[in-house]
Amino acid sequence: MSEPLGISRADVAHLAGLARIDLSDAELDHLATELPSILEYVAAVQQAAGDDVEAMSHPVPVNNVFREDVVRPSLTQDEALAMAPASDQGRFGVPKILGEE
Repeated sequence: MSEPLGISRADVAHLAGLARIDLSDAELDHLATELPSILEYVAAVQQAAGDDVEAMSHPVPVNNVFREDVVRPSLTQDEALAMAPASDQGRFGVPKILGEE
């Protein structure tokens, strides 16, 4: 491995803030010492693939199977809302969340 990266406790705290992760003082201290090693290992893995290796997101090809988009008979708005516990202006009524009005 190469020389360790200079990552301070403040750097770790900044990254945790960006990721919205709440870390204790002990966790910040621990990660400040561990993060350089982790980044070195990531760099080593990135170097393992040569320029002749094509980047991929899946190890096997992924093919989507689409059906033809055909309009079919379905419920009317009134039929869909007929059994709903609550509705308002043609929409399903749901409980308020997070104190929203």
